[in-house]
Amino acid sequence: MGKLRNAVAIADAGREGEVRFFGEVDASATNMRRVLERIANRFDRVHFCYEAGPTGYGLYRLIRSLGHECTVVAPSLIPRKAGDRVKTNRRDAVSLARLLRAGELTAVWVPD
Repeated sequence: MGKLRNAVAIADAGREGEVRFFGEVDASATNMRRVLERIANRFDRVHFCYEAGPTGYGLYRLIRSLGHECTVVAPSLIPRKAGDRVKTNRRDAVSLARLLRAGELTAVWVPD
């Protein structure tokens, strides 16, 4: 998650489901709400996640207020392939979507 923009990726259900980049979205609450609702309306079940960072837990609270599951992920505990040094928002979003679907992410505690 960036301070000004959030990269969004979607992983379809099942091992063979497609993982695709959805786009970069302005991080304002209004725009994020619109995108979250758009995604939720297209799928039967949604579960969102993002990397913990300096922006706090506002996005987590927004997602939960809309009635969806959300996992805040510890960046230091995200599995990485050996030698994978290229880090972009797009690649990170796709990787997080894939890892969330596989159940390989470690959540951080979110304060009340």
